[in-house]
Amino acid sequence: MIKTAIRLSNDMVIAFGIDGEQVPECQGRYRDVRARVLREADVDTVFYHWCGLALKPCTVPPESW
Repeated sequence: MIKTAIRLSNDMVIAFGIDGEQVPECQGRYRDVRARVLREADVDTVFYHWCGLALKPCTVPPESW
């Protein structure tokens, strides 16, 4: 299960599980891992966009992620 999914400005994805560990199979290019991340997400998953030079990511709904 994915707890946090972050989409970076270079279209790469970083994903963390409920234990805080990275989930390698849900990380990589956005177009390659998007479907898997959304499948492994639940209602408590937090989705972020972290773009440009922002100091912190912006929370977005799953539909916009």
